[in-house]
This record gives sequence, C-alpha cells and structure tokens, in this order.
Amino acid sequence: MNARHDVGAVAQQFAIAGMFRSAEPYGSGHINDSYCAVFDDAGRPVRAIIQRVNHHIFRNPPALMENIERVTAHLAAKVANDPERERRVLRLIPTRAGQTWLCDAEGNFWRAYRFIERAQTYDAIETGRQAYEAAKAFGRFQQMLADLPAPRLHDTIPDFHHTPKRFAALEHAITADAAGRVKGAQAEIGFALERKAMTGVLLDAALPERVTHNDTKLNNVMLDEATGEGICVVDLDTVMPGLAHYDFGDMVRTSASTAAEDERDLKRMEMSFPMFEAVARGYLAEAGAFLTREERSLLAFSGRLITFEIAIRFLTDHLNGDTYFKVHREGHNLDRARAQFRLVETMEVQQRAMERLIAEWG
Repeated sequence: MNARHDVGAVAQQFAIAGMFRSAEPYGSGHINDSYCAVFDDAGRPVRAIIQRVNHHIFRNPPALMENIERVTAHLAAKVANDPERERRVLRLIPTRAGQTWLCDAEGNFWRAYRFIERAQTYDAIETGRQAYEAAKAFGRFQQMLADLPAPRLHDTIPDFHHTPKRFAALEHAITADAAGRVKGAQAEIGFALERKAMTGVLLDAALPERVTHNDTKLNNVMLDEATGEGICVVDLDTVMPGLAHYDFGDMVRTSASTAAEDERDLKRMEMSFPMFEAVARGYLAEAGAFLTREERSLLAFSGRLITFEIAIRFLTDHLNGDTYFKVHREGHNLDRARAQFRLVETMEVQQRAMERLIAEWG
C-alpha cells in the first residue's frame, strides 16, 4: 500500500457496508493509484475498488467525475433489463456525505466503485477469442453511448488524440533536449520525422464526433471467468468526445501485437493479422451499424496512426526526462517507443490486407 496515503481511512468515508479490513494495490495502470478494499459485512466479505485520481494528469477531477457519473448512469439505463446488469456497468459508490468523489486534506481526489465479481482482466492477450470479446465490448460501449444526451462531455485531457499536437510536442522536446537524451535517440527521432505527414489524416477527414473511451487496452475490459464474454468496460477517466478510430486504433495496437508494449527484442514485435481480424470482427459486430462509410474506410489506417501516436508520446516523455508515464527501468520509455515504431512498420506492410478485411466486414 502506498505509505503516503491512508487508504483505509479513505475507504471508510464511502458508503460501503461493513467494517473495513484491508486494502491492497490493484491492477497495473500507469496513471492512477488503485486499491481493492475489503470490508466485513456480518461475516460476508464486501470488496470495492478505491482509486486516487492523478490530478497532475487529470487537471479537473470534478469535471472528470461529472463525465463518469453521466456515462455510467446512461449505460445503466441501457442495461436495466439485463439479468447481469450489476456486472455490465461500473457503479460508483457515493461517499457517506452523498457525493461521488472525495477530496482529502492533501488535495487528493478519490472515488469508489463496486467490485465486479466473477470477472477479471488480462494484461496480455492470450487468444483470438479474448481479442474478439474485448473489441465487441468496446464496440458496444460506443454504440450505447451514441445517443448520450447533451451537453457535450468534458475533455478530461484536452487534445488527447490530437496527433499533430502530439507531434509538435515531440519536435519541441527534440529542440529543448531537457534531459540530454536526443543524441541517444537519433534513429527513433528519424523514424518519427519521416512519418510526420500521416499525423493529420484523421482530423482532416471531417469525421463525426463520438463518445469514445480513448484507452482501449485489453485490461480495460472485464471478461467473465466462466464464459470469457466481455462483461464490462472499465477505466473511464478518458471517456470524452472523440473519433471512433481512437478506440479501434488502440485496440489494434494493444490486442494485435505479438509482444509486450515495452518489448526489447524487436524481432518478436509485429502485428498479428489473425488477431487484427478478431478485433475487427468483434468491434464491427456492435459498432458497424452506426459507423458511416467514411469512418469505416479509415478504420484500418487508425491502427497504424494510434500506434505511431503512442510511440511519439513515449519518445517525447523519454526526451523530457520521464515526466508523464511511470517507468520501471532506465530507458523504459525509449524501449516502449522502439517497440511501437516496430509495430508501425509491420502494420505498414499489411495495410492493404487490413483495408480489404474491413471492407468485407464493414
């Protein structure tokens, strides 16, 4: 448990039945601090997820929580008649004062969710079925939020997927060389600069704005332990207005790659076409009905673009001295950038085949 925070004291301020027993770190996220808290309710264990929102990344936590309140309420209404409705949507637990979030004396923002039982997440893709189910869950998530009433959701991280601005940030990091690392990253910088022209393709296409998740890794979908079905989409901090391609592209990046995001042996990293097919079929099974023809035509490209975008973000953070992503070894962000650039290369080779498959299924 993070020694800086008394998670037990925080957990007891939420309306969770029973007596607090313990709290342990939970999950593998890069940004927020998450804990699984256990309460004893007359001999019955009750679990809840307690999270500290990283307010250095998410600068306006009240606006973020307003988004989450609106989105979870809308989704809950959509699944109201589902026998599994309590497991289909994240459910916020209010504080004992009736709020959906808590600000402690140190200015930290906290929230609590009901624990989704009999389901789990996976950090690494193991089967095509998992890829299909996760993509189907994210497609369903977009589909159910397609009619979210006005007003427009808040941008929790402005310009999060504005690839040209991400590229401009990279160029600034190269010029500033704040951590003295530019000399050791010349090959990666050159790779990025050669592909600058692709950064504006989606934004220049005048595509319709959707409600999007914006962090569609496999481990942001709970899979039923018995059936393997994608039960619930989690980690809603970056749910905001965006393009459908942001979600699909990141699914391709994370589910169709053959190695870990930070793989050092680049020979192991490529895009698996069978996994891409599983992602495409799962996503289109739910989202295909509301996507326009123009949106479908750029889905295959979005995998390459979003992979390139995260690669330049990793490279930028490396050059800036690792100020955004959590790192666990020297040069970790550079390793991540190299792996993602390699994935981009393998997507470039398979681009036409990806486009043909989307055309057949879209």
